[in-house]
Amino acid sequence: MKLSARDAAAYFGKPDPGKTGLLIYGADAMRVALKRQQVIAALLGPTAEEEMRLTRMSGADLRKDPALLLDAIKAVGFFPGPRAAFVEEANDTCAPAVLQALAEWQSGDAQIIVSAGALKPTSKLRKGFESAPNVFAVGIYDNPPSRAEIEQTLTAAGLPNPGGDVMAALTDLAQALDPGDFRQTVEKITLYKLGDAAPLTLADIAACAPTSTEAAIDDVLMVVAEGRAKEIGPVMQKLVAQGANPVGLCIGAMRHFRSLHRAACDTSGRPTIFGPHRDRMLAQSRRWGPAKLETALTLLTDTDLTLRSAGQHAPAMAVVERAFIRLAMLAGH
Repeated sequence: MKLSARDAAAYFGKPDPGKTGLLIYGADAMRVALKRQQVIAALLGPTAEEEMRLTRMSGADLRKDPALLLDAIKAVGFFPGPRAAFVEEANDTCAPAVLQALAEWQSGDAQIIVSAGALKPTSKLRKGFESAPNVFAVGIYDNPPSRAEIEQTLTAAGLPNPGGDVMAALTDLAQALDPGDFRQTVEKITLYKLGDAAPLTLADIAACAPTSTEAAIDDVLMVVAEGRAKEIGPVMQKLVAQGANPVGLCIGAMRHFRSLHRAACDTSGRPTIFGPHRDRMLAQSRRWGPAKLETALTLLTDTDLTLRSAGQHAPAMAVVERAFIRLAMLAGH
């Protein structure tokens, strides 16, 4: 059975110990690992390793010994409590062993947790979990975390959920950072606030946020949003030399222009823009205005689709640079 993104977020926080198993798959190994850690911790509790209620194995181990998983789920442990057998780095070569274990699972057996990389819809492993009763399959994609996921991360770290500008700042930070980096930043904030009962503030976040993250990308976005088209080429050359990713640049630009659009449409008089370039971005939002920013977002969406298209033949970085130049020219009109 497939789980939607919304249902999966709730299930990861409170998994059902009576289910047979769960498959978590996706191209981003870090995102998959974080979700797998969350669901195993919620299912088994913090002492599972010490009490030997969690059995780990790799897909390679299972290919060498197909009976390994079936033996693990049937084994009777010393300690009471839910048990799980975890298979990491699984793929279709170990699908027969996993599907056999699913078919022979009975109430009281250890739950089967499987993590895998990107799986096509025709994957035997994925189809097996999507069609089998009493199991779930969840695809983890490279989408920014939802507000519910951010709140879960804060709750797990022992931080109360803030509101207003502070939550908007955390949302921007979660979109800018990789999932693992965001989690580490939240842990850093937790240590920073240790013994401080005052509510979380923008200054607290600024003190803990990575200073170097996206710094080079921010430079080119400032150039683009301020209409300095002639400076784009040299800055892009530096980004290429640093190994910047074209899709990452496009995503960063979309995030930047969404922030400008949100500020331009704000009617409260207190637009929520977070970061060291706040004043410059507020000036940019006033200069662009909602209509031109919507045009910019449409252009960036089309660029993102072009980059991800299977039929794309032009150099990806050239596609991004052309889009940036068009945006800078739009800013000057």
